[in-house]
Amino acid sequence: MKAVYINEFGGPENLEIREVDDPPKPQNGQVLVRVKAAGLNRADLLQVQGFYPPPPGYSPNIPGMEFAGEVVEIGSDVKTFLIGDRVFGITAGEAQAELLLTDESVLAKIPDNLSFSEAAAIPEVFITAHDAVFTQASLQAGETILIHAIGSGVGLAALQLAKVNGCRVFGTSRTQDKLEKCSEFGLDVPILTAKDARFSEIVKTETDGKGVNMILDLVGGPYFAENIASIAVKGRLMLVGLTGGRVAEFDLGAALHKRMTIRGTVLRARPIAEKAEATRAFVKDVVPLLASGRVRPNLEKTFPADAVSEAYKYLASNESFGKVILKF
Repeated sequence: MKAVYINEFGGPENLEIREVDDPPKPQNGQVLVRVKAAGLNRADLLQVQGFYPPPPGYSPNIPGMEFAGEVVEIGSDVKTFLIGDRVFGITAGEAQAELLLTDESVLAKIPDNLSFSEAAAIPEVFITAHDAVFTQASLQAGETILIHAIGSGVGLAALQLAKVNGCRVFGTSRTQDKLEKCSEFGLDVPILTAKDARFSEIVKTETDGKGVNMILDLVGGPYFAENIASIAVKGRLMLVGLTGGRVAEFDLGAALHKRMTIRGTVLRARPIAEKAEATRAFVKDVVPLLASGRVRPNLEKTFPADAVSEAYKYLASNESFGKVILKF
């Protein structure tokens, strides 16, 4: 089969399409998927650079964590899917290839209203957002949430899910254009952080001094102290990304006074059983919203697989608003 291959760790120019061995035949609860489209993520960029290898059992040279395709073969114990079913899902690696061997527990059926390219833009960001915001942080209807890097894939997915569940959404971005585009998805309070990362005063003004009930942080270090100042009593801070840095200094007394919860999460490195649990919640709560059109993927640009270097360079440029997809 053909697969995206990291010829040498470094920049996108080191990516190529290479012939590699097909996956083994599916056993027990495994499913073999012919990948039609695969989403690109920031984690893929890090893997190409050599900074974010996949868990054991996955090739460090074949990236990809989300995909959409067609079932071509199933193991003897598979009960949910049939050959020919259109499916999408998450994996710890190797999604950017023509064939992918995976477990049926981390697959979902693609709603009829979505193309393969649209479906490939969904799993990683929507499962991450839903799991962090609703399963772990228990966001409730009528609460307020602050989402950092709201123009990112996870940020925009969280925005849509929060709005459809009746929440008021604050969002930060370093780009005014992305804030304006997010307003089309229902963003209530846009906050530009291009020159100044101090957002707590805006949050307190907009909440009559109470602060927000929850914060979804994809930035990390430089926002941490302002997060503490922005959060309400008994608020929940979910750390999902560290694009701004890993180290922060903050007032522990403020955290104690507010009786707040600080929690970190990752998806890729979790055991398969935990990924299956997150996928089941996604199928129950999110797939029906996608099927009805109440939430939707934000697909910006699609590249043929043989233009993989160009696709990665475009993602790395930070010009995109929405998902970048490879088609096989």
